[in-house]
Amino acid sequence: MPFALGIIAAAFGIGALARGDRAAGVWALVAAFLGATGALWAQGVQAETLDDIFTAGLIASTLRFATPLAFAAMGGIFSERSGVVNIGLEGMMLVGAFFAVWGSIWSGSWIVGLMMAMLFGGLLALVHGIFSIHLQADQIVSGFAVNLLALGLTGYLFSSIYPGGIPTADVSRVPKLELPFLEDVPAVGDFLFGVLGDLSLLVWLMFAVVILSYFVLFKTPIGLRIRSVGEHPRAADTVGISVYGVRYAAVVVSGILAALGGAFLSIGFTGTFSENMTSGRGFIALAAVIFGKWRPGWAFVATLLFGFGFALAIPLQREADVSENLISTVPYILTLIAVAGVIGRSIPPAAIGRPYIKQ
Repeated sequence: MPFALGIIAAAFGIGALARGDRAAGVWALVAAFLGATGALWAQGVQAETLDDIFTAGLIASTLRFATPLAFAAMGGIFSERSGVVNIGLEGMMLVGAFFAVWGSIWSGSWIVGLMMAMLFGGLLALVHGIFSIHLQADQIVSGFAVNLLALGLTGYLFSSIYPGGIPTADVSRVPKLELPFLEDVPAVGDFLFGVLGDLSLLVWLMFAVVILSYFVLFKTPIGLRIRSVGEHPRAADTVGISVYGVRYAAVVVSGILAALGGAFLSIGFTGTFSENMTSGRGFIALAAVIFGKWRPGWAFVATLLFGFGFALAIPLQREADVSENLISTVPYILTLIAVAGVIGRSIPPAAIGRPYIKQ
């Protein structure tokens, strides 16, 4: 079946390219390649191995890996919808990851850990906002500077405060929400419990943030202000909207949300911190923003795609004896394919990346 679908996708791809639809053609040919490759690989793998790979646990892992990406992507949407490019999502996630661990150890409470992550993530975003909005620095350069600042700051604090490593026994971790009643659902109870029955509270918070982001941006006056500032700041200023105020608020919100994603990595998932533990997830979240055309729903779908790449790497490595080095590249290859497929078709906010000078 995958091989047949691959042939069909290839036919559609060639037809789309012949019509001049380059983006659709490229996507179809990629699907054809992946389908054919998957079919040939599956023929040489025992059915029991495939059953061990494609399980409810794989979907649950996809949600866990997608959670930090979704938090950061929602933050990126708020910032970029207001007209400020936020390349610094990676650094804000990293700061959130460190200060969540520090706060939870210092206070003994994961709630305080989350608050510390949000506080310092928001402060780092404020630094980016000051340089990008008031000082009118190049927003991409400012974002990369924020990433380097976060990398150096967290590395220094980590080695200074915890020279012997994080005392994991002292880390207060975000609890999981167990839903045993899902097992009682007829026919699909075990599957539902395997997917949703033992997820971190932050995963459920992520779902709420995605829905709330869409509601705020597209169903409230606040969202209208954010979008108007990102599309036509001069017109927004003319009707009395504070362009600087809205952009500062949006950038700080983006830092808070990205920091929540980092906090999930440390106290919601691994229970520890290591230097540069975000490993490029902030940039993947930024790719999800572009892939999702600056809309929360589609950006969330993109994070699920990238999360699936991370989740699939684990059982493939364990059950199918696929090279660890090869598997580790899967999420990043998916990121490149996704961004390449939408470049030229995604239309960003009209004023994104352009400093506003009040007359």
